[in-house]
Amino acid sequence: MSANTWRRPTGDSAPPSAPRPAARSADGTPGTEAETRTEAGTGAGTTTATDEPGRPTRRFWSARRIPAALVALLSAVAVGFLLYDVVAVRAGRSAMRWRRRLAEELATRPLDDIWMIVGAAVAMALGLWLFLLAVTPGLRRLLPMRRPTGTPGAEEVHAGLDRRAAALVLRDRAVQVPGVQWAQVSVGRRKVKTRARAHFRDLEEVRADLDAALGQAVTSLCLARRPTSTVRVRRPKKG
Repeated sequence: MSANTWRRPTGDSAPPSAPRPAARSADGTPGTEAETRTEAGTGAGTTTATDEPGRPTRRFWSARRIPAALVALLSAVAVGFLLYDVVAVRAGRSAMRWRRRLAEELATRPLDDIWMIVGAAVAMALGLWLFLLAVTPGLRRLLPMRRPTGTPGAEEVHAGLDRRAAALVLRDRAVQVPGVQWAQVSVGRRKVKTRARAHFRDLEEVRADLDAALGQAVTSLCLARRPTSTVRVRRPKKG
């Protein structure tokens, strides 16, 4: 999930009168690109927020309606055909051609036959897919938020934030940093990646201000898992 926007150049706008001190390279000169990877927010080290000791906020689980509907439909069709054929045989009619052919193929083909191997592989892949759907939460686009504390009924609240909405919030905060002309923010479950172009001010100063602003913005989102932040700042290409 990502969001991007353009901020038009301000012409003869001058940089702020009191910019923050910036770190420079080893030779004392600013570079053409600045990059940093830090823990977003003012806190560090905590990856899961809890409202009670030993009770982490859970992820959202998908209902898996489409896979469940497909499996139920295919199972109903297969079982219906089989039951119809069994009842027809019990009523004195001959078995359907497909069931006779299937029984013959299963009885005569060896286990090392290529079609037997392909059929087993397909069945195993489908079974593994269904198993993964059953044991994984899904809904990766939703980021769990911290539960409120000190509020009656807070244990029943399970809030989430869409990753695209979080990217829009962080992008809007990024373009408010002085010197940022363009910004693109991609929000994942564990990382926030920011790319920006600065049309004035030193790159290290812009990077430091952008990193601080995004850290505060991520903290204000109240996410259960604090993501790490990667910030890259470049100059726009000339020509």
